[in-house]
Amino acid sequence: MKKVDITLSIKLNEENVPEEITWKSDDPPSKGVEATAKGFFLSLFDEKSLETLKIDLWNKKLEIGEMNRLCYYSLKGMADSYYNATKNQGMSNDLGRFAQYFGEETGVLKKDNKSSSE
Repeated sequence: MKKVDITLSIKLNEENVPEEITWKSDDPPSKGVEATAKGFFLSLFDEKSLETLKIDLWNKKLEIGEMNRLCYYSLKGMADSYYNATKNQGMSNDLGRFAQYFGEETGVLKKDNKSSSE
């Protein structure tokens, strides 16, 4: 059995607001490389309470447009993960359609379904 450690480090200012977020993993492809982030959403499903434990953090430099992108790609990824875990294509498609709607309404995606970064 293999064990992998993923480390998140948060530097807080005097008001306990995140100033810097870094993470690293000891597993390839990012083995030992420390990367910076402006924000993250972490959800853990607790096997005893059957509830989700969450940590959502972002630093003061994260702009609204970047939060929109973080949310869009998180929703899109959730739809993919949900399908991979359940094979429930219908619900996965519904979540994917909401992600598409969210992306278009926030300007992350153009209304013609192309990413604004393309």
